Amino acid sequence: MSLPLHLAIGAFDGVHLGHRAVLHSAREAARADGGIVGVLTYDPHPSKVLRPESSVPLIFTRAQKDERLTEAGAQLIHHEMFDRNHAGIEAADFPKWLKHTFPHLKSLHVGSNFQYGRGRSGHGETLIAHGAAEGLGVRLVAAVQLGDETVSSSRIRQCLAGGDLALANAMLLRPYEAEGVIIGGRRLGRTIGFPTVNVAWEPELKPAYGVYAVEVIFKGEALPAVANYGQRPTVESGPVAPLLEAHVLRGTAPTTGDTVRVRWLRRLRAEQKFADLAALQAQIAQDTTTAKQALGLLG
Repeated sequence: MSLPLHLAIGAFDGVHLGHRAVLHSAREAARADGGIVGVLTYDPHPSKVLRPESSVPLIFTRAQKDERLTEAGAQLIHHEMFDRNHAGIEAADFPKWLKHTFPHLKSLHVGSNFQYGRGRSGHGETLIAHGAAEGLGVRLVAAVQLGDETVSSSRIRQCLAGGDLALANAMLLRPYEAEGVIIGGRRLGRTIGFPTVNVAWEPELKPAYGVYAVEVIFKGEALPAVANYGQRPTVESGPVAPLLEAHVLRGTAPTTGDTVRVRWLRRLRAEQKFADLAALQAQIAQDTTTAKQALGLLG
């Protein structure tokens, strides 16, 4: 006999405090009857189908999202392909579709602002009614407040793009991260005394350009580092694709071909153009000291 399934539903981009509250609700229900905590999410993000001209730039990749969902308690993650057919399911028929897709489904857990069904006509109260007709319990989870802010993926996107890493990280609970493979560069950093590792990383949502105190996670070790993300206006003659480069402050830096995770901990300053390499070198030295202070390397 299969175990009862308690399902959290949502886009879950970021797996922020509000998302974790929905997962916690499903976990509590599963704990009460020895059931399984499941997640129903979508790939692609619904906005990419419903409004492709203004689709949402995602905070994390699918793999990053899955890792954070698992960390938050998900034991089963189902990525439903979102297309026009799925978008066309009538709200009243959505619980029927859920029961067909998940035969051992027992309860649904969604944010209080959850919308579903064709034309997004379904909402929390209708889900309670429609779910009851299928024998499903429904729990509406209130939005999480952080100070005067309601925690949401859209607010986190605004913070990351606007340079408010501190608030973004507070809403994410676990710091913002980039993942990629170390690639070769021009080795300019070595000539001015600050060798960097360049990370192949092209996020949908581009954080604010600037200098950050970070940790480079490699083979399970967190290496303190100072990173620059941007277009390097001092050394590039024109606009180029943004690059994430990090100067490791302590430990052995990874090398070309290694896969790393970069954990963003504090934004130090915005990216700027300097008059020459000497001025850039002096600023990097100052950034390095500031990063060391931020990372607890200076006592």
